[in-house]
Amino acid sequence: MYYGGDIITMRGVNPEYVESLAVKDGKILYAGARSEAQKLAGAGAQAVDLGGHTLLPGFIDTHGHFVYFGKNLVDADLFNCADIAELIARMKKQVEKTPQGAWIVGFGYQARAMKEGRPPTSEELDQISADRPVMVVDSSGHLGAANTAAFKAAGVTADTPDPTGGIFTRGKDGKSLLGPMEETALNAVRSKRPPFSGELAARAMTGAAQVWASYGQTTAMEAGLGLGNDDIAIVTNAIDNKLLPIDLYIAAKDSTLDDTLASAYSVASQYRPDAAGIVEKLRAARPDLDTRYINRVRMGGVKFWLDGSLDTAWFTQPYTVAPTGKTAPFSGYRQIPDEVLDAAFDKYWPTELQIHMHMNGDAAADQALKAIAKAVKKYGMRDHRPVFVHASWLRIDQVEQIKRYGAIPSFLTAGIIPGGDAVVMLWGPERSAGAMAARTFLRSELPFTFSHDAPVSPTPSILALVDAGVNRLSGSGKVVGPDERIPPYHALRAVTAMAAFQLKEEKNKGTLEAGKLADLVILEQNPLKVESTTIKDIKVLETIKEGKTVFKRP
Repeated sequence: MYYGGDIITMRGVNPEYVESLAVKDGKILYAGARSEAQKLAGAGAQAVDLGGHTLLPGFIDTHGHFVYFGKNLVDADLFNCADIAELIARMKKQVEKTPQGAWIVGFGYQARAMKEGRPPTSEELDQISADRPVMVVDSSGHLGAANTAAFKAAGVTADTPDPTGGIFTRGKDGKSLLGPMEETALNAVRSKRPPFSGELAARAMTGAAQVWASYGQTTAMEAGLGLGNDDIAIVTNAIDNKLLPIDLYIAAKDSTLDDTLASAYSVASQYRPDAAGIVEKLRAARPDLDTRYINRVRMGGVKFWLDGSLDTAWFTQPYTVAPTGKTAPFSGYRQIPDEVLDAAFDKYWPTELQIHMHMNGDAAADQALKAIAKAVKKYGMRDHRPVFVHASWLRIDQVEQIKRYGAIPSFLTAGIIPGGDAVVMLWGPERSAGAMAARTFLRSELPFTFSHDAPVSPTPSILALVDAGVNRLSGSGKVVGPDERIPPYHALRAVTAMAAFQLKEEKNKGTLEAGKLADLVILEQNPLKVESTTIKDIKVLETIKEGKTVFKRP
């Protein structure tokens, strides 16, 4: 029985506080008056005095790359590299930590933030190792560079054509590989990285879980399983060995969906009872009996990339200022043909598999809305809840269509600090002011969520998302789109109640109500009662998954 602090249920559009919360067998027994909680809990109940701290529902990740992040934990940290020399120095240290036969990989640099204003070349990366594959990926996950050995290992040569939706940067002869690569070109090389296995595979999952829980998350997401060719095996290993202390929702990368579904079917067949009623093999007990989860993993959706990142978003109108290396007028990249997305909606709209679509520009949103319209015309309207991942720039007419079709945007508010100033310059005043239109959706009484997209964000901090959605401060301190700022309570709902709704788990998660899972987070301070610009600094003291502590700050 919890008492002695602010307990916010997150139920409804206005803050609701209760005096006490009673938990039994992993579920919430009661939320309300302390006397009634005591009576229901019984004389022998453990009393937990919050000591003036704040209790909320556990935070829910609506768009992160849990497996990718876990693998990055064993790669070089390239965040905040000042120049290419520092990047190379960090990567040389990574050589010592990398087993023979494995690629030497780093993640997190930003080309535009380095002194040279560009990514490293193959020649520069060859300084790290001339005979072992070396690959670096920038903080967005959409751009990278490889050394000569990595291109060779991936089977990419000067004669390899650029794939649809991406490019290999070429030399003056128009053929030779310089090293940098974008979007699908990067994916073509990245997919050839040797697989994680054994202890390394386990470390990726348990390491990510520890980090997610330390930021108050009781449900994580892998929004693109298949970015690595070993992702399915890594997750299956976690299921078999019951490695996860928190839930993991998976959306498979579109190109690996068939393999992921086959694996999911195999796992489900293995762990669930057959018609004869055989006891489930290793299934973890869940108080809510949500049979979609098997040992804390749930196959929930499929992920499509419709366009690129800040520098390659697909717009109906050209960039106000063309990004470095692009010739004006530049309107970004389309990633996939219409017929591919149309076929996906034709196949999965009538099913329970959610479709998640990465989009930054309004042209990408148009492509998504047209595909949904075709599916609705053929199959009728249903509660599919397609996810518009990032949905950075939407026109007002598109917001109306989103309302009609029940789609949900997941705004990457974590990107405002590192990318806000660049968006103002590249996208212009109108698009930057209306980007991630949380206030517009709030006024329209439409659901939306906030996401960190870690490791695109260096850390999967949920309170940083709340802070960014409330204040919208760029790295230079400029307020980007002041009219789209929202109050702290609604920002918290975007990572609790509305987040559970996005995942179709609102019956079990997102609010503190009797019968729901006892997924809880205890914060040092109440985000509704501090200076709004300090919300990101509030410490997570404890994270509780189904009544059991999975993180506690020393």
